[in-house]
Amino acid sequence: MEAGMNVLHDVGIQATHYLQQNYQSSQSWFLFISFAADLRNTFFILFPIWFHLCEAVGVKLIWVAVIGDWLNLVFKWILFGQRPYWWVRETSYYGNASTPVIQQFPLTCETGPGSPSGHAMGSAGVYYVMVTALLSIALGKKQPTIKDWFLRTALWAGFWAVQVCVCLSRVFIAAHFPHQVIAGVISGMAVAEAFRHVPAIYSASLRRYLGTNLVLFSFALGFYLLLKALGVDLLWTLEKAKRWCDQPEWVHIDTTPFAGLLRNVGILFGLGLALNSPMYRESCKGKMGQQLSFRLSCIAASLFLLHLFDSFKPPAKVELLFYVLSFCKSAAVPVAAAGLIPYCVAQVLSQQDKKAL
Repeated sequence: MEAGMNVLHDVGIQATHYLQQNYQSSQSWFLFISFAADLRNTFFILFPIWFHLCEAVGVKLIWVAVIGDWLNLVFKWILFGQRPYWWVRETSYYGNASTPVIQQFPLTCETGPGSPSGHAMGSAGVYYVMVTALLSIALGKKQPTIKDWFLRTALWAGFWAVQVCVCLSRVFIAAHFPHQVIAGVISGMAVAEAFRHVPAIYSASLRRYLGTNLVLFSFALGFYLLLKALGVDLLWTLEKAKRWCDQPEWVHIDTTPFAGLLRNVGILFGLGLALNSPMYRESCKGKMGQQLSFRLSCIAASLFLLHLFDSFKPPAKVELLFYVLSFCKSAAVPVAAAGLIPYCVAQVLSQQDKKAL
């Protein structure tokens, strides 16, 4: 088994070495793709846009992103996947032969296990939701025409172009092996497809959101404590990241497994609060919610304010404080985008309508 994995890892190292040697001029593009594929952009950019254009798609984006990332965490804890940037420096596979030189970047040194790729899984799930939503809106259930076929082909071609870019980006920066990004894409699509058959998410009560959060957090924490009691350290990768990363400042606490877990339960908790709040019912579900000007104003205000809010970085020196503030920050995103901001926009627009009269 180990010999087979060493061969698979060597193939990945050779792929990374090839990309870095032959596509060094595309470094900025690969780094941008890795940055753009982070789920944070789903929460801070894609969610407010889709939520106010088509609420059901925005809700599904959150559920697919959160559950997909949670499953990614569990898979990583089970599979114990290596990452290229530390494996190539630890392995004895090359013996006396020269070890390939792998360059590192500011986005390379993630601290969790490598398989499957979280970026690839999240990107595949999120873009799968958006493509299927666009096709459903544009085509509906009518008899397909040649124009419909071209639209379907173009959207799916775009989907796969994005996935290829994300996968190449993660391999280029030595964050993942090729088999890990492929597994991520397949897993992300599977999660998104599964949620096409779960209509209950669109009418979930606050109790349902709280219960789901409790299950996600309790299972992950219980799994961690159980394996730790059995002598298995699920945070084994943190030491490797600190040891083999070229620059200590490239090792970020927000890439640790528990940081991702708290971000996800925070987002889902915040969405539950927002969708069951009086602010949401008075604005998005009122007469104002049907107006295009209201929706566009909500999108613009949400993107602007969430961009400012994202600039707040919880202090990382005290780990517990960082986790608590990360949860609160994540919960505040959907509360603001789906509750507070629409309510304020509705109040402003209604005042303007009264003045016009």
